[in-house]
Amino acid sequence: MKNILSLTLFSALMLMALPAVSQQKAKWKEMEEFHEVMSKTFHPAEEGKLEPIKAGSGEMVNKAVAWKNSTAPAGYDQAAVQKNLGKLVKGAKKVDNLVRKSASDADIKEQLTELHNIFHEIVEKWEH
Repeated sequence: MKNILSLTLFSALMLMALPAVSQQKAKWKEMEEFHEVMSKTFHPAEEGKLEPIKAGSGEMVNKAVAWKNSTAPAGYDQAAVQKNLGKLVKGAKKVDNLVRKSASDADIKEQLTELHNIFHEIVEKWEH
């Protein structure tokens, strides 16, 4: 009797958890890969350390292009973010060009901050 009660309770809990699990969106691999590069370059730049972005600006462009050219997983409205993904690619290329031209740290940081803001605009659009 105790086993039947335990099994019934366990089954009920699993059924209640199922809707929460099924409502979670799949991860967008290319977004995660872009975010990884953004994170390891932007946060040091906030502290005045621009070496990571100077070394990783080309990788950031590649990840931005890959994200723009990818297909969103089920549950995401890719059309809602496509325009901003174009802005993201342009912004990443601007950062890379500034790095290649040995622009001032202030100019690189300013453009990287703008790129970071575009990234967050995109994340907000597809999360809602």
